[in-house]
Amino acid sequence: MNIQILQLLDGAKKAKGLTVVIDVFRAFSMEAYMMSRGAKKIIPLGDCDLAYKMKEESPDMILAGERGGKICEGFDTGNSPWELSKIDVEGKTVIHTTSAGTQGIANATGADEIIGGSLVTARAIAEYIKRSGAKDVSLVCMGLEAKSETEEDTLCAEYIKSLLLGTEIDLKAGIENLKVTSGAKFFDKAQNDVFPENDFYMCTEVDKFDFVLRYVKGEDGIGYMEKYTL
Repeated sequence: MNIQILQLLDGAKKAKGLTVVIDVFRAFSMEAYMMSRGAKKIIPLGDCDLAYKMKEESPDMILAGERGGKICEGFDTGNSPWELSKIDVEGKTVIHTTSAGTQGIANATGADEIIGGSLVTARAIAEYIKRSGAKDVSLVCMGLEAKSETEEDTLCAEYIKSLLLGTEIDLKAGIENLKVTSGAKFFDKAQNDVFPENDFYMCTEVDKFDFVLRYVKGEDGIGYMEKYTL
């Protein structure tokens, strides 16, 4: 198995084979929690305008997402797993657009298959990859707004790789380090309205779920995330 760890939009464009687009803070952690709360499907988009258009055409859909971490104007919820408790997504279709994670999906055009990656589904992802028999695996870290590398996404990629190779990394120390690096914003009271502290702990609850987020195309050509339980 050929495993490569790639970074940001350029990495997404270079990805091949079975591709895991990773966004720990917070896109694919958020999507995992939405699925665990019974969302029917999640449509990841790179374009806000397209999200508004789809909402106009199907008013019963839920709009979720952010730009610069802040909820997009007119959306039902932002990109916070903690804030998700305020809305009901059970049985509903969610349109999700973010600054990093969903951009990776939009740009991974050379991938054979796409999975949404985060720490909460990491072990399930590794098991899915093992069962797939894929020869090429791309682990794409989307970073901060897909512009700069972040510790949490690289840590997740290294963890998934270690599970595939049967090696070990100090994951606990890595998560502790996030509190003073890319995750420090969750502990800054001045930013808690956008980055609730509870989001940090929800996004770093390693291997919480036994399913993966698999990106598939519907009969109408629209791509969406489905919950695939191992």
